[in-house]
Amino acid sequence: MIQHPIPPVYAKDSTILILGSFPSVKSREAMFFYGHPQNRYWKVLAAVFDERVPETVLEKKSFLLRNHIAAWDVIASCDITGSSDSSIRNVTANDLSPIIETADIRQIYVNGKTAEKMYKKYTEPVIGRSCICLPSTSPANAAWSLERLITAWSVVRDKV
Repeated sequence: MIQHPIPPVYAKDSTILILGSFPSVKSREAMFFYGHPQNRYWKVLAAVFDERVPETVLEKKSFLLRNHIAAWDVIASCDITGSSDSSIRNVTANDLSPIIETADIRQIYVNGKTAEKMYKKYTEPVIGRSCICLPSTSPANAAWSLERLITAWSVVRDKV
């Protein structure tokens, strides 16, 4: 069983919440979300908000907060092999109430189908709020080019 080691990022003025499934090995090593250099999350969000791509953990946190984005993952702990979402078993969900009770979250987005499946199974019944599934920024989602991802993810800009 692996525990999620990264705390959520949010502020009182966060208006959107973006949830992944569970941090990859590289993200757990970096102690921050989307730490694998091949994951396109930071490139996509930087393009959507017309900013340069943040590099350091501090720059990434500042980017999220400046753009009113709260970020975390659906899963608090699970059994997982490497970084493979398909291997996830024995899930315990994160408690989103600290974010929901503090910030004015207008929309919840999930990054990819695994996050959507886990959210609908474990989180939506508890908090009673639906999510919008965006295409995964993972390099495993090779069917989606960076340009297509940027276009799809641009919906988040409308909610901040």
